[in-house]
Amino acid sequence: METLEQIKARAEAAVPGVRLDLIPNDSPSGQRSLLVDAAHAVAVATFLRDDPQLRLDFCSNATGVDWPEAELTEKVKVKKVVDGVEKEVEEMRKTKRPAYLEAVYHLYSMALKQGPVILRLRTGNRTDDVRVPSLTPVWRGCEFQEREIFDLYGVVFDGHPDLRRILMWDEFKDFPMRRDYVEPDDYEYEPTPHDEVHERAKAHYAAEVKS
Repeated sequence: METLEQIKARAEAAVPGVRLDLIPNDSPSGQRSLLVDAAHAVAVATFLRDDPQLRLDFCSNATGVDWPEAELTEKVKVKKVVDGVEKEVEEMRKTKRPAYLEAVYHLYSMALKQGPVILRLRTGNRTDDVRVPSLTPVWRGCEFQEREIFDLYGVVFDGHPDLRRILMWDEFKDFPMRRDYVEPDDYEYEPTPHDEVHERAKAHYAAEVKS
């Protein structure tokens, strides 16, 4: 299969105006991915599926990732005058990464027996700009998995044919897979009376009696 750089270059040529970024991966696998802007995501997905050299016709997995705001530290090279001589030195620079959510798709070609290519969609933030286009019209197998991302992370997929909760009940207000999710000490339905859930329920009702 082509390298990710080659796929990126050909996708950019095929979809005018697209913004594609190569995302590094510091894990031992080093498996990099492609981040596509929301406006061109469906066009790029269609290219990846239909291009005769790629034919990425199968989305094996779609999942969500929560990225809260974080302070990042990186090494940068700067020029400074040291003892009257200009030198290039390394400094540690801190930057703030804004919070956002991602939908991540793992793509394979059943026809050509190749892959994966990993495609990412990113929201504007974690509060009021959480919409990305659905890729279910391109890969039908994304339907339930995008519903799960919507349910557990709060990403809204525009163009999804049936976007509703799939694991939590309709009245549930939060997103259990977000990193700042706080599990309640009791639930609206009767919990199974065992282990930690039972202990939290007992504490919850004891606090209600005292108040």
